[in-house]
Amino acid sequence: MNDVHDQGTMTAAVLTAFGGPEVLVVRHDVAVPVPGQQQVRVRVSAAALNNTDVWTREGAYGTAEDPDAPAGWLGPVAFPRIQGGDVAGVVDAVGGGVTSELLGRRVLVDPARYAHDGPDAPITAVLGSEFDGGFAEYTVVDAARVHDVTGSPLTDEQLASLPIASGTAMGMLERAGIADGETVVVTGASGGVGLAAVVLAAARGAQVTAVTEQAKAALVEEAGATRTVDRSGPGGDVVAAVRAAHPNGVDAVVDVVGGDQLSRLIDVLVPGGRAVVAGAVAGPVPAIDLRRLYLHNRVLIGSTMHTTAHFAKLVDHARAGDVRPRVAAGHALTAIHEAQAQFLRRRHVGKIVVVPDGTRGPAPTSG
Repeated sequence: MNDVHDQGTMTAAVLTAFGGPEVLVVRHDVAVPVPGQQQVRVRVSAAALNNTDVWTREGAYGTAEDPDAPAGWLGPVAFPRIQGGDVAGVVDAVGGGVTSELLGRRVLVDPARYAHDGPDAPITAVLGSEFDGGFAEYTVVDAARVHDVTGSPLTDEQLASLPIASGTAMGMLERAGIADGETVVVTGASGGVGLAAVVLAAARGAQVTAVTEQAKAALVEEAGATRTVDRSGPGGDVVAAVRAAHPNGVDAVVDVVGGDQLSRLIDVLVPGGRAVVAGAVAGPVPAIDLRRLYLHNRVLIGSTMHTTAHFAKLVDHARAGDVRPRVAAGHALTAIHEAQAQFLRRRHVGKIVVVPDGTRGPAPTSG
């Protein structure tokens, strides 16, 4: 078993506190992490950006006691922290108890840690939030969370675009039971999770109506939407436009927006229809007329990220290459501030990815 200690330093984007872009610092003197028992080290090939990176930097999650308190999604964040939950790369070192067969394998990382080993276990921690992530040249993760995708036809940037956005979308579709031939409305369809939901729902044979801006409609339709509804069109009444497109109702609503729009979309569901929500950018406390739910046997489902079973299905798509996420732009890791600025302008469709630049470090080892 080879020694993996004293591996030198690497470049990483380090979150030093809650705050603005200035608290995210690019450093070139961060110690290369060493894999522990049942862990592997991944040489990062690409890492994608998510809303959670910005919200965690801002401490925008609040707490149960104080919704305005700076906090990560699970509460306190231990600084300094390397963010980045979407990671594709190559295993270059393994810790104790891990087979050397993983060395040199191209992998996609499940960003979650789970409460137990069951297929539907809840998530207890996330890469880049509760432990260091992929905005670096190297990251250390649990060996059980890396999936060999060596033969995938997807690029590293496409692979890195999958875990959080497509994992969240897969969780939504699975929990809502979206099936072949069903009619599905997807809100926020040009964003990371929304676009992934369009792609994955279309891949399972659903007829997708996507809510997006007119300027982005063609790209969303290219991703698999049957039709689009302009969220910024004349009158601005998205729900009325959806109802006009589907006068007999829809089977499901996949919502990443929240707010009062969701409460109104519930009434567009057929009897027994399902609405699944995984976001609240338009407001976390909508007024819902409960009669619209129980009088028509409709179901409202909350969904946070994915389970191991959901992620395994996503990995199957990655290996086959039959789902191809759209990469909107790529930046060097050292240009992460420019990457986040582009992300926050919200003019893109798809994922924004950072790629480590500079010298790769140690050769593959085990330990």
